[in-house]
Amino acid sequence: MNVEIWSDVVCPFCYIGRRRLEQAMNQFEHDDKVSLTYKSYQLDPNAEKDPGYDIHEMLATKYGVPYEEGKKMNDRMAEQAKEVGLEFNLDQVIPTNTEDAHRLSHYANEHGKMYALMENMMRAYFTDGQNVGDHNVLADLAEEVGLNREEALEVLKTSKHKREVANNQQEAMQIGVQGVPFFVFNEKYAVFGAQPTDVFLEVLEKVYEEEKSEPKIQVLNGKKSQTEYCDDDSCST
Repeated sequence: MNVEIWSDVVCPFCYIGRRRLEQAMNQFEHDDKVSLTYKSYQLDPNAEKDPGYDIHEMLATKYGVPYEEGKKMNDRMAEQAKEVGLEFNLDQVIPTNTEDAHRLSHYANEHGKMYALMENMMRAYFTDGQNVGDHNVLADLAEEVGLNREEALEVLKTSKHKREVANNQQEAMQIGVQGVPFFVFNEKYAVFGAQPTDVFLEVLEKVYEEEKSEPKIQVLNGKKSQTEYCDDDSCST
């Protein structure tokens, strides 16, 4: 079973949703049959690298509320994160553009480290107050998951994997993704948002049971025909 996850590094619900999916997988008997793949999604592709405001002001501006209300909204978000074992230090968060982080995730994917790097980048952003738009920070995070730091820096200095990020974003539009996190199970079922753990578990079990019961190959031509070789237009041993 393959689960595709459209996510942004700076999306709090993406981090919370990831944890809830992981909790569901811990309860899923066949979790070893599940592979997780990240798809790049930028909440704000035009975001500045260094916008000069904190996350509370960013949220207050987005919803047209006073600064203090923005902070209260983030405090409530931090409480939700705590429920799944995450520590959000939102006073320390540094807003930035995430294109380079996503490009680096595709480099990591070439080495089987995409899921681990996404975890590192989200932890760095929400918990450690690091700037995930800074190339040196990103290279350090890549090195932590076993990637070559100098190679990571070289990727970041170029436009490499920019196309993959754009393609993922385009694919999201084509399938109707209007927000993240967005989870697609075997290109068949979609779950939008950081749903409760039991919702993810229910979908995992449903998809597994359907895949198990359906034949891998379905024969579409039901009628047999007569030939001089055999009776169904095929050769058998």
